This record gives sequence, structure tokens and C-alpha cells, in this order.
Amino acid sequence: MAVAVKSTNVLVIGGTGSVGKFIIEASVKAGHPTFALVRESTMFNPAKSPIIQTFKNLGVNLVLGDIHDHESLVKAIKQVDVVISTVSYLHIPDQYKIISAIKEAGNVKRFFPSEFGNDVDRSNGVNWAENLFNNKAQIRRTIEVEGIPHTFVVANFFAGHFLPNLSGLRALLTPTNKVIIFGDGNPKAVFNTHEDVATYTIQAIDDPRTLNKILYVRPHANTISFNELVSIWEKNTSNTLERVYVPEELILRQIQESSFPNTMSLSICHATFVKEDQTNFEIEPSFGVEASQLYPHVKFTTIDEFLERNIDRTPFYLNQLIPENIE
Repeated sequence: MAVAVKSTNVLVIGGTGSVGKFIIEASVKAGHPTFALVRESTMFNPAKSPIIQTFKNLGVNLVLGDIHDHESLVKAIKQVDVVISTVSYLHIPDQYKIISAIKEAGNVKRFFPSEFGNDVDRSNGVNWAENLFNNKAQIRRTIEVEGIPHTFVVANFFAGHFLPNLSGLRALLTPTNKVIIFGDGNPKAVFNTHEDVATYTIQAIDDPRTLNKILYVRPHANTISFNELVSIWEKNTSNTLERVYVPEELILRQIQESSFPNTMSLSICHATFVKEDQTNFEIEPSFGVEASQLYPHVKFTTIDEFLERNIDRTPFYLNQLIPENIE
């Protein structure tokens, strides 16, 4: 007699955001009963109505609640096995409320806090990036101290945000014949699509190999230097760019002199493209696993494939963050 396998109920908090909607779609695609915590104001927000309608079409269970309403949060959490937070960087401290609700509910088998960037325990951030990384690291420590089963997802850079002219951080200008490169352009960074990160995250929710570990999305094919990135762009466009290399001391000065959101982007890029935050350490079994090795059946989008599809939209966004004449 076959034994029925119990499905995993998944709750996504922040599901209408840039990361959350992909997590929800990946969860539904994988066959998990999927719940989205949605504020009443969001349900009737015209700007969010296409996303809400997509969720309804997918069969997502829309649960009215608010991260600041403890009772509604506990009620939502009691319906699920896994909680995935995808709240924005502005709401990272609000996750203490999720931790408190998880502790009260007492039924959660795995919690994924909102990370999806650099590994905050192995970072060299300054200014804005340092504050963000410290806030995320404190959330990690609280989860560990409270004994909540967890997985921390380190997605590194989202290609749609951090690859040239696909940045969600600001409107960009048209291409030029110059490209600004931080430092010497040799440190390696990692670029992944939202869809792939979401797929790997959902793969991990029931996997004992990812329990209380860091899941790094660091496929070899997507781990490249800025110099290599420029070369790929040149190859695909048959154009040659003048490379303008900006030394670290000038980048740090620009970080101090810039206002938000430029200082945010500059400080994260400094940590990645100068200090090599994403790749300057080995992933040790004692603390982490690498997603593409753990799930080789998942076909991820390579940098070459991504740029080939979007090549007509790809000037380099760092050109807009540091003036060409910086001295």
C-alpha cells in the first residue's frame, strides 16, 4: 500500500515584492500549497492588482494580515510548515516580529529570512552596506539563539537589478562608449536570475542538507569578473568600450559624498567589485552548501544567455553612479 506524502504548506511574507512573487510562483509550480500574507490595503491597491490577480489564477491562498499585527501573523503561520520572508531592505528589522510569531505558533519546520544578497557574515561593507549587512546578521543570530530551524539564502546579485541597464535601482541613460569599472575589475561576482533563485529556494525547503545552513547560489558559469562581463558585452555587440578604472579611494569618497539611493548602490558594489565579498571565501560543509551542486537537475540561466536575450538594453549602470571626470 502506497504511503501518501504530506505536502508542505508554504507562507511567503512580502510576496508582492520583486523577489516574493517569484518565490510564490516557484512554490506553486513545485506543487506546494502556497499562502501569501497580504495587507488589506494591498488587496485593493490598483498598482498591485495585476500581481494579486496572478496569485488568484495560480491558486495561491491569500491570507489577510500584517507583519505589525501579531495576532494575524501567528494565525497565518499556524497554517503552514515553512515561512519565507522576502520583505524589502527597509523592513529587515520588522522580521523580529516574524521570529516572535514563529516562536508562539510553534509549528514551523523551516524559516527563510529575507536575505537574497551577499553573505552578511562574510562581508566587507562600508557605510550603507555595512548597516544593512549588520542588520541581517543580527536577524541570523536571533534565529539561531531562538532555536528556529532555518536556511539562509545567499543569492548574490540579481541579474535583472545589477547587470547593465537592467537595474531596478534607478532609470538609466543610453549607452556610451565608456564603461566605469571599480578597482582593477578582476574580483569575481555572481549573477543569477530571480526565477533561478526562487527555484533553488523552494528546492531547499524540505531538504535536510540545507537545514540550519547557508544556501549559496553560486554556479560556476555565473561567477565572473567585471572585466569578463564587459568582454561578454563587447562580444555580443561587436563593439569595443573604453574601460575607465576607478581606484578604491575615489570610490570611498564618492560613497561619502553621494546621497541615497546612489550611496546604497555604490557601497554594495564596492563590497562586491572591490572587496570581492561574494567569492573571496570557500563554501565549507560546516556552514553552507552550493545550490547548483546540490540540485544539478535545475537548469539555470547563464550570464551569456541572459545578456544575449537583453543585449539591446545593456549599457553599464555604474557609469551613472560615478562621474567620468572624478579625480
